[in-house]
Amino acid sequence: MDFSLKDHQKLIRDTVRQFMETEVRPLVKELEREEKFPLEIIRKLGEMGCCGMLTPEEWGGPGLDTVSYVLMIEEVARVYTAMSTALGVTNSAVQVPILQFGTEAQKQKYLKRLATGEILGSFCLTEAAAGSDAAGLQATAARVPASENVAPGLSPASSGANYTYKLSGAKTWVTNGSAAGVYIVFAKTDPAAGGVDRSAVARKKDITAFLVEPTFKGFKIGRHEDKMGQRSSPSVEILLNDCEVPAENRLGQEGEGLKIALTALDGGRIGIAAQAVGLAQGALDNSIKYAKQRKAFGKSIGEFQAIQWMLADMQTEIEAARGLLYYAAWLKDSGTAMGSAASKAKLYASEMANRVAYKAVQIHGSLGYSRETDVERMYRDARVITIYEGTSEVQRMIIARDLLR
Repeated sequence: MDFSLKDHQKLIRDTVRQFMETEVRPLVKELEREEKFPLEIIRKLGEMGCCGMLTPEEWGGPGLDTVSYVLMIEEVARVYTAMSTALGVTNSAVQVPILQFGTEAQKQKYLKRLATGEILGSFCLTEAAAGSDAAGLQATAARVPASENVAPGLSPASSGANYTYKLSGAKTWVTNGSAAGVYIVFAKTDPAAGGVDRSAVARKKDITAFLVEPTFKGFKIGRHEDKMGQRSSPSVEILLNDCEVPAENRLGQEGEGLKIALTALDGGRIGIAAQAVGLAQGALDNSIKYAKQRKAFGKSIGEFQAIQWMLADMQTEIEAARGLLYYAAWLKDSGTAMGSAASKAKLYASEMANRVAYKAVQIHGSLGYSRETDVERMYRDARVITIYEGTSEVQRMIIARDLLR
């Protein structure tokens, strides 16, 4: 395995790095303070191809490899983790499922706009009582004769189906939720579904995925989460009150929803690992700079062995995580079965980022506890990385299952 970067990958890394340093870094403190979603900046990245990196050229994207995508996420997260979360969701969690399971009409309608950054996507799986147990979600989707209830602007004949769907329920922690143009929503389509005493296999077959637009009747954006970190990346509640979804907006077949969700999450974990590595690299960069500048007892604190050892441990852990990350990305690009490689990368990188951010705050001392420093923000931003797109505990379950198969 040769992990040396190709010329186009170096160009992507360097171009994104320069953009983040010149266009974004000067604005981070203001965006964080005002909790302002950087939509216009993300659209500029979309013009560079960063909003649809894995989407083929025929659908509006550059059709790049996973390693290139990982490099982009890493560079964005190094400066501003919240922005990398928005990019990761719209790239991986939304476009990849549409590309793999969508109809030609769905790809034509949504992929090109997503890939260019014209609109963002959201992934709506989590509910108040259904997180790690995705099969336990309670949102429902009922078929309704098209003649009785047709979504605005849609004639029954336009979808070729004689029914529409009515979705009911609530989704929580929806990233990009207040700014998205299309949402992948998962709901139960079996009218008898919902009983917790039903077998796990039966519950998995109940779930179906839908492409929902915010203009659909019955769709409403609810409360915004008041979060610990990544405060400019909106996480919102989505309310579905008999939300009318045309049959042509079903993604895949009825009962394929959990398969679609898990496929998206499996690939998405590589992006989360990249985010963790980028954040950790940013924390290390800040710590090295501060260790050279800060004076104590007549010399820079970087001359003290205690600080040197922390920096050495941080760098070593980052490189270890980067190795797991690039290996998982390489496996995906080579078409080789990934097994639990994505889970290993996500598990180690996410927990590593928390350890590195902790040390970064420690190196900065009391200044590291101030909202004026980047490492304080990074410390808060890192905490959720061990939770979303599968907790560390879920990743360990997947790795162990792979070992014991």
